Amino acid sequence: MSNASAAAAARTDLFDPVQLGPYTLANRIVMAPLTRSRADDAGVPGELQAKYYTQRSSAGLIISEATNISPQGKGYIRTPGIWSPEQVAGWKLTTKAVHDNGGRIFLQLWHVGRISHPDLQPGGVLPVAPSAVPAENQQAYTYEGFKPLVTPRALETAEIPGIIADYARGAKNALDAGFDGVEIHSANGYLLQQFLSDKTNKRDDRYGGSIENRTRIVVEVVDAVTKVCGSDRVGIRLSPLTTFGDIGDSNPEPLYLSLIEQINPYKLAYLHVIEGETRGNRNPAGGFDLQKLHRAFNGLYMVNNNYTLELAIEAREKKLADLIAFGRPFISNPDLVERLRNGAPLTPADPDTFYAGEEHGYTDYPSL
Repeated sequence: MSNASAAAAARTDLFDPVQLGPYTLANRIVMAPLTRSRADDAGVPGELQAKYYTQRSSAGLIISEATNISPQGKGYIRTPGIWSPEQVAGWKLTTKAVHDNGGRIFLQLWHVGRISHPDLQPGGVLPVAPSAVPAENQQAYTYEGFKPLVTPRALETAEIPGIIADYARGAKNALDAGFDGVEIHSANGYLLQQFLSDKTNKRDDRYGGSIENRTRIVVEVVDAVTKVCGSDRVGIRLSPLTTFGDIGDSNPEPLYLSLIEQINPYKLAYLHVIEGETRGNRNPAGGFDLQKLHRAFNGLYMVNNNYTLELAIEAREKKLADLIAFGRPFISNPDLVERLRNGAPLTPADPDTFYAGEEHGYTDYPSL
């Protein structure tokens, strides 16, 4: 980066402390959730994860990689879970190390829904979803390599309270593991967004059809999780305009504004919005002004998607966001906050080491 970047960084409040719920964060830079598929086969994280997150603990807030709330919620090999005592014990290594290094860390609660495969499901059963609508041209990452996704099984109405209970249990376990709070993953084409979107939700019960019905499970999850954690330690992630995971809605603006209106009474710590296509175009055709969500939400507003230092500074100057989440730059720059503050060059990431593997491409990227 240029000297001009360093000079601009010196003028912004991006690196100043900010209050998030009960916590004073060191800065407004957030490490976004990044699936790295390096837990063991039972979904238990260990010393390797503790080292990885501690290296990146200068972020104002770390949001953990997406973490399965149940065996049914799993969609990729070697992703961590938060349903078993062993997983809780494994995560304690990470939370203690991050806290000892002065950081804050939330756990992201995750159920993939239809983005899975019988090879990854207990007993080899079909993945579940709001409706038996397959994700077209999508693949599952299994122990035998990539396989095409299958048509999922539609959840029975009577099963949904159990899934909501899994979110609540995951939240309790996250607190027991030492996390500072949790983020509800309702984005990127996974289960909760599958309920929200009319492309994937064809139900005719109280969880399908109208906007009120399609948003119902998300609101019920928010209700259950905030009862466990307290609302000021809960955030939620949305991706209103993404097609990631073959998702989409015919009219997303009223859908997401309605959802914000319904969750506002819970006074969540933050709303985390992926702007545009996940990992892609920030302004896709047919979108709407996502600042409407910012104006509607009563809490801190976090933005994400291909942010640079310059975009982040602009977002703060124009009051477009309270927190800026960086994803892939944190993979290859464990000291990203310092590099941005000093205008230092960023190390490029190696996509071949994003998923699975061990230390290489995970904990061996250098700091300045």
